[in-house]
Amino acid sequence: MATAPALQFDGTERYYLDPELKAIVNMALAMEKPLLLTGEAGTGKTQLSLEVARALKLDTEILRAKSTIKGEEACYVQDTVLRLNDARFGSGETGRVVDNFFDYIIWGPIGRAFRAGKKVVLLLDEIDKTESDVQDNLLDILEECQFTIREVNHTVKAEVRPAIFLTSNAKRELSDPFLRRCYCHHIAFPSQEQMEEILRLHFPKTSAKLMETAIAIFYELRERGFEKPPATSELINWIGALERSGQMPNTKEPQLIGILLKRAGDIAMYREGGKGRRYL
Repeated sequence: MATAPALQFDGTERYYLDPELKAIVNMALAMEKPLLLTGEAGTGKTQLSLEVARALKLDTEILRAKSTIKGEEACYVQDTVLRLNDARFGSGETGRVVDNFFDYIIWGPIGRAFRAGKKVVLLLDEIDKTESDVQDNLLDILEECQFTIREVNHTVKAEVRPAIFLTSNAKRELSDPFLRRCYCHHIAFPSQEQMEEILRLHFPKTSAKLMETAIAIFYELRERGFEKPPATSELINWIGALERSGQMPNTKEPQLIGILLKRAGDIAMYREGGKGRRYL
């Protein structure tokens, strides 16, 4: 397997990177180890891998994990329906040959990453949604950088090891063997000071008053005990909407509340107990 040049990620104009996170990202890149990012939704776990790819000019392959996924599906699947149709009706001028198994393979994100022939970022998003045996199977594949197409006993091996990122929202416990094979970093929810730095990356020209008021309202809402408290992405969208409409945040009854709260029960709870309450 070819050794790729050392990579260095220093953040981007769109992503707030604290020193500890920067250090572990670059160590994972240097040591070519999978980096598992944990933290609640909206802390920038998924976005980090995309920003790494953008900054380092690497292609990205993304596996959106589901509870039903199997390790093999992340690598490849055979289009059996197409093959049967070709066997019955002919493949016409497509160039497909029914007896050639590889003409009917659909490569998954891992398969595409291994076959890229160059360094790519491979993101396994929300890996905690999968069963523990699938997690371990996937890490076996990623550690060895190869998998076998069992139907034809053919091994696909990466020429260059991808930069591997995994994210977890802690919906399900990850196994100890899985954790031992990754570098791990928990992205805590930003403090108000850190949040202001994050927002300044997105809204460099926004008035200090609007920013300060929006942040105060946002953090007060997060303390209300909602089923799905607003996350950073909701705050960014809300400030963008306020700017677009030319409004200052209403400290007595925040406007456009449906941008911050997404669950019907949360909105009902807010409307029952939030009206008339001042935020500042």
